[in-house]
Amino acid sequence: MKIVLFLSLVAALALTSVAPSFGAEPPSAQDEARKEMRAGNILPRRTLENAAFAAIGKPICRRRDESKADNCVEYLAGDYDSSAMAYRFKFIQDGHVIFVDVDARTGRVLRRSR
Repeated sequence: MKIVLFLSLVAALALTSVAPSFGAEPPSAQDEARKEMRAGNILPRRTLENAAFAAIGKPICRRRDESKADNCVEYLAGDYDSSAMAYRFKFIQDGHVIFVDVDARTGRVLRRSR
């Protein structure tokens, strides 16, 4: 009886150490960016956003309803790509999406596409 109890305890411990933790999620791209910035490998996001804003060459809309009247560009989002160590910033103007890719290490604009 003691052997059966011991073996079931060993089996239970083995299963809990091998079983995946369903609550844990892999780090997000933003978590990776934060880690890289703290390590000094990439520039702060605000600095990179400013480089993207300058590449657009038009004012950034402050309100959603001002884009058509003031010929400004609406800022949508910025996503970090940890493999390229670059941000892709997304803007919209007159129904057209504009992408600006910025090197996260240097702040250099890599590409601007419409």
